This record gives sequence, C-alpha cells and structure tokens, in this order.
Amino acid sequence: MTTYVAFLRAINVGGHAVVKMTDLRDAFTAAGCKNVRSLIASGNLLFEAPASSVEALVRRIQGKLRGLLGEEPGLFLRTMREIERLVASAPFKRFEAKPRVKLSVAFLSQKPRQRPMFPLRSAPEALEVIGMKNRVAFIVSGKKKNGFYGSPNLFIEQQLGVAATSRNWSTVKKILAVPAP
Repeated sequence: MTTYVAFLRAINVGGHAVVKMTDLRDAFTAAGCKNVRSLIASGNLLFEAPASSVEALVRRIQGKLRGLLGEEPGLFLRTMREIERLVASAPFKRFEAKPRVKLSVAFLSQKPRQRPMFPLRSAPEALEVIGMKNRVAFIVSGKKKNGFYGSPNLFIEQQLGVAATSRNWSTVKKILAVPAP
C-alpha cells in the first residue's frame, strides 16, 4: 500500500463547494481508499491505496467526488514520499525568516508545455513565483495595498497554462505530522 495525499481544488473556500470533511472521507472510502484522514477543512486528505493503478484510482475518486460536489472536482494527487522530498528540499530556505511574507506552493496538474523564466511576478497580487520542481511551483507573497496577501492560483494557471491548486507552506509541512493510522 502507498500513502497518498489528495489536494482538492476550491473546497470550502469563499463559500464555494462547501462540503463536510466526513463526507469527503466517505467518498474516498467508497472509491476504495483505506485509512482516509483529513487535514484542515480545505480539501487535504491522506489515504492508502495500492500503487498499481493510480489512473483507475483517480477516476474512481473523481466519480465519487462528482456525485458529492455536483461538478468536476479538481483533484491533485501526490505520494507521501513526494511530500517528504518536497519539504526536505527546503525551497523557501532563504525566505522563511523574513517577516510579512506568505509562502505557498501550487500543485500543478501536469508539467507546463514550456518552462518559464523565473521569477514570475504579479504586481497586482504582490507575489513572486521563485521556481518550480516536479509539478510544484514555489510562491512568495507580500501584502497587497488592501492588507491581504496575494492569491497565487489564477496567476499560476495563466502563466504556466495548467490547472493548479495552492496551499500554504505551513499546511504542506503539517501533512508530515499527521499520525499514521
């Protein structure tokens, strides 16, 4: 069995696709996943499943989620090993001690057709995409004039031409602390 992390796009954010975590866990279990656990109510789930047919697993999960959400779900799957390597790579090492910055990652649905020249900057969103590795983009955000941090997802999708879902770096690190079943 392989431990996977599922990142669902636009779940319980701004009143969109509001769903209980228990319902999400039930949908994953009905799709054949084992030991399903959730982290934070924004669509982060850990589960175990055989590694043999990831494509079939994704189709089963998407089918169950489509029934639950009433629309095509944005589902981004990574193995726990991939998350461990991501955190160990310390992509934000030079930024973590800086005050008033928000560190985020965007999980990409696939590799962009062309690798852009980094950094990518969005002045309106007060953010900078500092790099990318293994279908993950690294984002550093400052506060905008309105006092809020920039929202990277739409900018990432426009610049890289692929679907994405973003998470705070602190959330990604918390995944490693979720106890094993």
